Amino acid sequence: MNNTIKKAMENLERNGIKPFFVETKEEVVPLVKSLVPEGSSVSCGGSVTLNETGVFSLLESGCYDFIDRRGLEGEALRDCYVKAFGCDAYFCSSNAVTENGELYNVDGNSNRVACIVFGPRQVIMVVGINKIVPDVNAAIQRLKECAAPPNTKRLGCKTPCAVTGHCISLDTENPLMCDGCRSPQRICCNYVVTAQQRHKDRIKVILVNEELGY
Repeated sequence: MNNTIKKAMENLERNGIKPFFVETKEEVVPLVKSLVPEGSSVSCGGSVTLNETGVFSLLESGCYDFIDRRGLEGEALRDCYVKAFGCDAYFCSSNAVTENGELYNVDGNSNRVACIVFGPRQVIMVVGINKIVPDVNAAIQRLKECAAPPNTKRLGCKTPCAVTGHCISLDTENPLMCDGCRSPQRICCNYVVTAQQRHKDRIKVILVNEELGY
């Protein structure tokens, strides 16, 4: 564990967010099993990291009451989102974790950031070390360069960044956090910075010493 990771973990702890550290992605699932009892109600946001670490396969294994949104549309999808809001454990990654112990997340539909902020009894984030940045400004830059473009391409969104590989706001002299395109399929709609948890350790961050996700 290098000094950057140690600093981030110390500051997460200071901010009321419980940090964990594992060397490899194979260690994530055993840790998750120790944090979430079998039979618990669980849900998740869309996440490449959860797939890469095997967490998604664990959630759908039958060990948990998995609130699964796949294949749902309209009111059925909305009902699923509402049910997930009250689950025992919600899983996702984070767009960035700062060395100051802040979490930076940006969503289009925003069911994920809603659950991060309030609702589920606990939120478990699985985060690769590639997402650790010095501060919020660096997190904003990372989102525009490294996270949003590949995600829009993965999701088949018709946005400029899916074509160019970077947010169009970076073509301006001083891009601001909320600057971006006006596409109806824009995924950068709501911006959430988690600075401190009033409910200590509700959010848990598993830092993995590998590059994972976007």
